[in-house]
Amino acid sequence: MSSKTWTAVDDYIVSSIFEADPVLDAVLATNRDQGLPAIDVSAAQGKLLSLLVRIRGASKVLEVGTLGGYSTIWMARGLPAGGKVVTLELDPHHAKVARSNFARAGVSAKVDMRVGPALQSLAALGSENVGPFDLIFIDADKPNNPNYLSWAMRLSRPGTVIVCDNVIRDGAVVKKDSGDANVEGARAAFSFIGAETRLDGTAIQTVGAKGYDGFAIAIVD
Repeated sequence: MSSKTWTAVDDYIVSSIFEADPVLDAVLATNRDQGLPAIDVSAAQGKLLSLLVRIRGASKVLEVGTLGGYSTIWMARGLPAGGKVVTLELDPHHAKVARSNFARAGVSAKVDMRVGPALQSLAALGSENVGPFDLIFIDADKPNNPNYLSWAMRLSRPGTVIVCDNVIRDGAVVKKDSGDANVEGARAAFSFIGAETRLDGTAIQTVGAKGYDGFAIAIVD
């Protein structure tokens, strides 16, 4: 099967199940117009994140990697009244675009965005006792996956769901000596989850509008 087929199936899923969403369409258009990289989750993946928030009954969500806020909006929509997404973004321009997108989507009150290096922001969250979080979504620079997962453990509690995106890398994750820092970061995520006795996890390979990749998902025991 080709990537064209994968994209067509994703389009079919969205057209068959989802209601038209001009707000999210406008968010993606804004991200493109503002020069952000086209690495947002797909609509089907965004809806999965929103459903995971609802399934978990999460009221406190942590996201590492905001970009233009597309995934943030999906998760914020799944929150109950009074719920909050704390989202971390390195790039000030991305953060500015994301803030405008949050306002357009009407979720600004549900979002606490921290701008700066994620590891510094995570340390600040730890010192502020902002956690524990009910769901943590990691989708930032891949070489730091083990550091982000380590912080996720510190900011979690039994029952916290942790999702780490982009861990299959077109299947390159099986290459032990790939020389690709992103692949090595994906492998490090698997090593972390496999070695952490407090985590019970798996990973799912995915194909679709974003190509061939996948995500790891784990629950804190």
